[in-house]
Amino acid sequence: MNKCSLCGRHGNEVDLMFSGVSGNVCSDCIERGYEILKEEKKRNSKSGNKAIKLQKPIQIKKFLDQYVIGQEYAKKVLSVAVYNHYKRILQPDTDDVEIEKSNIIMVGETGTGKTLLARTIAKMLNVPFAIVDATVLTEAGYVGEDVESLLVRLLQDADYDIKAAERGIVFIDEIDKISRKSDNPSITRDVSGEGVQQGLLKLLEGSIVNVPPQGGRKHPEQRMIAVDTKNILFICGGAFEGIDRIIAKRLNTQVVGYGAHKKSEQIDKNNLLQYVLPDDLRKFGLIPEIVGRLPVLAYLNPLDRTALRRILIEPKNSIIKQYIKLFKMDNIKLSFTDDALDFIVDQAVNFKLGARGLRAICESIMLEAMFEMPSKKLEEFVVDKEYAQQKMNINSVLKFKNAG
Repeated sequence: MNKCSLCGRHGNEVDLMFSGVSGNVCSDCIERGYEILKEEKKRNSKSGNKAIKLQKPIQIKKFLDQYVIGQEYAKKVLSVAVYNHYKRILQPDTDDVEIEKSNIIMVGETGTGKTLLARTIAKMLNVPFAIVDATVLTEAGYVGEDVESLLVRLLQDADYDIKAAERGIVFIDEIDKISRKSDNPSITRDVSGEGVQQGLLKLLEGSIVNVPPQGGRKHPEQRMIAVDTKNILFICGGAFEGIDRIIAKRLNTQVVGYGAHKKSEQIDKNNLLQYVLPDDLRKFGLIPEIVGRLPVLAYLNPLDRTALRRILIEPKNSIIKQYIKLFKMDNIKLSFTDDALDFIVDQAVNFKLGARGLRAICESIMLEAMFEMPSKKLEEFVVDKEYAQQKMNINSVLKFKNAG
């Protein structure tokens, strides 16, 4: 009876036996080998300098344009910063000039595309990427997550390949939520604000950090993994709600003397974030050391009606294209009228939900259709304004807004 040359099982114990010149291989061994090969290819694609798909800033921005609508300034800043960062890594040290790391901080309202920009950059470069919410971080020794947990998630995305993780990207969201409670240094412990910022310093500036692979407090007996953060790019993002008042106060103090009225007219009061400076971040509550470790500052413009309309239909992964593909899998041709699209955009503008709110609104409108249509023998389904108004669940959108 035929026997597998790898696992030793007989032909009647497996689904299929493949015979070769000098041996046999069962189907189970082939499946396991295929899975191992896939994992190995994935690991190799994320490790090694040659795997980084670095392109010039113009090409990086063109790639971002496929997924992110608008935000021209932020995309240019991000493209240049990322290009310089990875150019610094890939170039051998030939002289005494050491190029410092350029971590990035992005300021913009919720739903303007901060996370999407960071995720798209990592996708293009083919490097490990981790998103961490700063609101869960606390100072070491308190309930919550240590700052080292940022690197744990990066290691997980790199399949614990340390060299690959050391060239990855970490996006720290809600960085504004760890601002200290006042502009003055805290006398008492600020364990979720200033204390976290102090802990982040060693990661941002570049140092060797001992990372617990399973989380610090739950498994104290585990062996630590040493990770060098010198070449990890940190991108921070936050809404910084209320910083516009700090900016407005600064701009008003500068408008003094002859020609003051003319200068004040040139200021766009509807988008004060475009005038943000590092000192504004310090006054908001970031410690000076953190501001210094985030030298690249980019702002994101609030999304107007035109931008939201384009976001709905233009990007490669636009929401409308996703719904069309989902219905196509059930052999149903889905389409939206212009009036329906305008209605969706109007709701997002009214509730001030940004791009993130478009998905919640569409889900509310499409719920009944996604529930019923797969069981019906329809070849085409058109969503018009009347249908959208009828199915729109206002309460769910309000709930989403309050949660955000």
